[in-house]
Amino acid sequence: MATDDFVYTGSDNLEVMADAVNYNRFLLDSVIRHVPSPEASVLDFGAGAGTYADMMTTRGIRPDVLEPDGDLRKVLTGKGHRVVDLDHGDDTVEGGYDVVYTLNVLEHIKNDQEACEQLASLLKPGGRLVVYVPAFEVLFTSMDEKVAHYRRYRRRPLERLLRNAGLEVVESSYCDPAGFFATLSYRFLGSSDGSISPAALKLYDRVVFPISRALHRVTGRLFGKNVLVVATRG
Repeated sequence: MATDDFVYTGSDNLEVMADAVNYNRFLLDSVIRHVPSPEASVLDFGAGAGTYADMMTTRGIRPDVLEPDGDLRKVLTGKGHRVVDLDHGDDTVEGGYDVVYTLNVLEHIKNDQEACEQLASLLKPGGRLVVYVPAFEVLFTSMDEKVAHYRRYRRRPLERLLRNAGLEVVESSYCDPAGFFATLSYRFLGSSDGSISPAALKLYDRVVFPISRALHRVTGRLFGKNVLVVATRG
């Protein structure tokens, strides 16, 4: 994950998404259930401004963080997180983590197969990788363009990427089925600049997302706004 000269183009959207309380709790829970103990070694791969690393810390788990954007790295350092940099000799972390999680990150990386291989190399034998990405190219909108997404994913091709990186897939499902239709509506009716309405986000998060979270147990093999895959290193 190259860090030199990388600048994240959607920092304002990151700030808005930090207020998505139920959505962020779901992602946190999706990671923490794979953390064997508070003493486990954990890495947040593509940590952004530290939304999930901060939440992990409140649960007694202190992850290392990796983030390519220089300004965001300064934010993370200021919060007291240990920032690792694989591009400048920080190779002691390879094969050192019980859990690596990467939430809405792979879609920003041009060579996602190479990124998956790097993620696999960071895990201890038996370690777990939690990957969460946007789903379905039909849902590609101005929001994706704003934050420089290369793609959205389907479940089976994402599983194949991870298997090609030497990992074994243990869980795989689509998430947030209501979000599928909300994003499809945004494609035709939303802002052309890719911005997110804080009021609309808060309404969706508080009212719709809890219902959507329950529904994805039924729709997980079929569709959803995102894909969640868990894999392990043998």
